[in-house]
This record gives sequence, structure tokens and C-alpha cells, in this order.
Amino acid sequence: MSNNILKVSKGILRGKVRVSGAKNAALKLLTASVLTDGKVELFDSPNGLLDMKIHIGMLEKMGKSCFQKDGYLCIEEDKELLNELLWDERSIRNSLLILGSLTTRFGEGKVPLPGGCPLGDRKYDLHVKILESMGAKVWEEEGYLCTKASKRLIGCDIHLPIRSTGATENAILCGVLAEGNTRIWNPHIRPEVLDLIEMLNKMGGKIKVFGQRSIEISGVKKLNGVRHRVVPDNMEAVTWAIASAITGGDVEILNFPFEHLEVPLIFLRESGMKLYKGEDSLIVRGSTPYPIEISTGPYPGINSDMQPLFAVYGACSEGDSKIVDLRFPGRYGYVEELAKMGVKYKIEGDLLKISGGNKLNGAKVKAVDLRAGMALLLAGLIAEGETVIEDAWQIYRGYENLDEKLKVLLSSN
Repeated sequence: MSNNILKVSKGILRGKVRVSGAKNAALKLLTASVLTDGKVELFDSPNGLLDMKIHIGMLEKMGKSCFQKDGYLCIEEDKELLNELLWDERSIRNSLLILGSLTTRFGEGKVPLPGGCPLGDRKYDLHVKILESMGAKVWEEEGYLCTKASKRLIGCDIHLPIRSTGATENAILCGVLAEGNTRIWNPHIRPEVLDLIEMLNKMGGKIKVFGQRSIEISGVKKLNGVRHRVVPDNMEAVTWAIASAITGGDVEILNFPFEHLEVPLIFLRESGMKLYKGEDSLIVRGSTPYPIEISTGPYPGINSDMQPLFAVYGACSEGDSKIVDLRFPGRYGYVEELAKMGVKYKIEGDLLKISGGNKLNGAKVKAVDLRAGMALLLAGLIAEGETVIEDAWQIYRGYENLDEKLKVLLSSN
């Protein structure tokens, strides 16, 4: 296996697998380290992920020192931190949050224009509006996004027109060191956002959450260092659960975040997944997938990231499954790749209909984004013959130690 090509053959998953720290939490915690000159120590940090490696490289480029070993990451600032990220390698969307952090700490910032998954119409207008509403000037310059504020950012009321995770996080990062109070209305409250807030409060921040209604921040002048454990990755957890169910496997998933997956587990249980709860684990065995009908939505609903995995689950059932993704309606592109393996589907407006029960065959396919890539891997586990996934680096962006975990789970075949 390599980061560009991944070959998958049919197999039944059996054994134990431990869920790593959450990618979407850890990346934001790395960004929060920009807000302080103190030592930041992270435990259960998924250092092996491609996106984490990129972000660690970005921190080091700005002047941070990073030490990592076996799920531990220590970030220190032993020299003056640059207020710009001059980066000509692959960028990630998290650069927008780095910009907010640099601006609120130094009054100015410069980062590459964001990259990452092409999930339809995902612009960065909201991030720009947040910075501008707090007193910063924002402009593009030769592939970079730049900011300048006359002094500290000024707290204000921020009304988000949609529940955007990234915009919520950027408003929090900007507000924690801003002058005065910041109120974020209509925030997207997710486990990763709450994890960020918990760490910032440990660092001396003053942040209160009022459910999905609002977040209130009283700006402080300085944040301290911190020791913090990253929450488990709910996307990885639900991936292994679905993988066990569709292959007729028997998998115990350790470090399982039950409280973050209540709604998805209800849908999966009602659709034939056999679940058994351990003390710190979920056991999935003896499952027979039934058709599913889901609509993605804000937490605690089914995350848009999960719907490609649910699509494969539906393809393994007898009957028609229906998926509606109103958040990113252009995110059904991956089904064209699944169709190369024999998946039958129709797209009717915002509705994706999967006709299940058809035999799948291995094929050469392409990972168009992270979760689409994992959907193809899942399909490869139940297809006859070999499946070759191109641009497999997309999958490694979000699944730590994937090769090793798969090898252990497939070793009983």
C-alpha cells in the first residue's frame, strides 16, 4: 500500500481496533496553540494523519517547536512566532483558523488560501466577515489571505446565517483574545467545538455555551499553556461499525465515543446493525443491513461526512435506500465511482437513491475526497476481486494507522 494507491480485497473484519483522537478536534487544538507562548501538550493526538503532519509543519514554519511520540504532541514557542505562514506545499482549510488566531494575537496575519476537500460551494466569506466585523481589514494577495487590525480585535455580536463548524471555531479563536465581549449566535455545537472550548478555558479563556442558541466569550489578554486529551474520532468509530456490519464481521471498537454518536447509532441499529455495548467499547457482530433513509443535519444529527459511508451500507441491503444531504448537495459525486463497482443509484434533486442488493465487483476507482475514499474502501471489502483506489492519500488524511488496523482486522481471514 502507498499513500497514492490503495488495493483492497474482499474480507471479513474480526478482532479489536482502537479509535484514534479526532482529526477535526486535534487540528483545531493545534491552531489554538498559536494563541499562546506557553507549552501545549496533547494526548491521544493523531499525529500520523496527513493533515496533522501538514499542520505540524505549518506550526514549525511559523516558529513553534513540536515533539511527537506515540499519540503525544508537545508544542513549544522558544523563539518569536512569525505572524505569517509562508507555505508553498499542500494547504488545508484549517489555514483560515490560523489566520484568525494570528490576527487576534498579533493584530495581523497572512496565510495561504485554503485547500482541502472540494465539497461543493464551500467558500470562506463567513471567515472574512467575522474578521471584518471585529475590526480587521482582509484582502487577497498573490495566493495569500491577509489581515491587518489597528489594535486588538474588538468583541461584537456575530450572527451566523448557517451553522458552520469552521466559522464557529474561528469566531471562538478570534474572540478569546479580543477586547470586550463576543457573542456568537446560531453556532454549530459539535463535540470537536466543545473540545476546543474546553481546552481554551483550561488555558485561561472565558467561554460559555448556551446550547445551539449562542456562545458568549469574555476576551482575555493572555492564554497559558495546557495539557489536554483529544476526544475520540466519531467518524472513525462509525466507519469501523459499518465495516463490521457490511462484511458480516465481529469487531470490538475501543475508545468508542457513545455520547457523540447517539443519533447515527439509532439509525444503524434500526437498519439491522447488531450493537453490544462494552465498558469503553462497542461490539458489532451478526449484522444484516436493511435499507436506510437518512437526512444529514447539524449535531447531534447525522453529519454530512457520514453519508458516503451510509450509502455503502445501503448498497449492501435488499431494497432502496434514500439519502438527503441539504448541507452539501453537491456531495454525491462519489457515487459515480461506486457505480464503477456495480452500485445502482439515482440522483433526484437533493435526493440520492441507492438500489441495494446488487453484486459489487472490484474496479479501479478514485477517491474524490476523504470520506468518499473511505466509502470506496468499504465497498472494496465486500466486492469480488481487487479494488484499486487512486488518490488514496485522501483517506490517510483522516484515518490514522489505517494499514496497520486493517491488517489486524483482516488477519483472521
